Amino acid sequence: MYREWAPDPAIAGRVICLWTVTATSSVTKLVVPDGSADLIWAPEGPQVAGPDTGPKAVEMAPGDRYLGIRFRPGAVGDALGVPIDALRDLRVPLTELGVPTELTKLADLPEPTAETMQQALAVRLRTTPGPDPAAPAIAAALRAGRSVGEVAWELGLSERQLHRRSLRAFGYGPKTLQRVIRLQRALRLARRGRALAEVAVASGYADQAHMANEVRRLTGVSMRRLVNRP
Repeated sequence: MYREWAPDPAIAGRVICLWTVTATSSVTKLVVPDGSADLIWAPEGPQVAGPDTGPKAVEMAPGDRYLGIRFRPGAVGDALGVPIDALRDLRVPLTELGVPTELTKLADLPEPTAETMQQALAVRLRTTPGPDPAAPAIAAALRAGRSVGEVAWELGLSERQLHRRSLRAFGYGPKTLQRVIRLQRALRLARRGRALAEVAVASGYADQAHMANEVRRLTGVSMRRLVNRP
């Protein structure tokens, strides 16, 4: 069973949501790219899930419970103690990142509550540099369908500068970010029941075949499978 809820106001500017999932039977959960990084309490302890460029299969046994805090895309900043692009496609124990004790002390707890995790993160966010202020504008422009060249021009950057800043903020370059944003938009529309041909056009794909190929590259499965998964 999966559930998510809004974060405390103290971290809401940097965090999308808190979430939890508990397995009632042996199951494989598919995690697909969404542009976010997560701070997670897993059965084996606290870990960080970096921004993904492809699917991740998570094997869960009955009773396994995960509790997570999901950062907004581009909002991690220096909170995790390492550049976000160094965590791309990785799941890393929190203790291996070398971040200060307000987060690593979570590893000493049998199982922290959501409030404990939020409090530790709030302390960390107050004491580290924030994200690139251009990150929201980069994401918004790509979400609006601008090309990478257009985004760079609008922000007064060269494409090389835009690439560097996108890597630091999101964990990957603007072209990959654009693909992930487009995937997530298509998923939202498809889950509202819109026809897939309409979803493809509204999400910025050339056609339904283009969408089908991109979705499979990023997630490993078809759009219908994603929409119908439990």
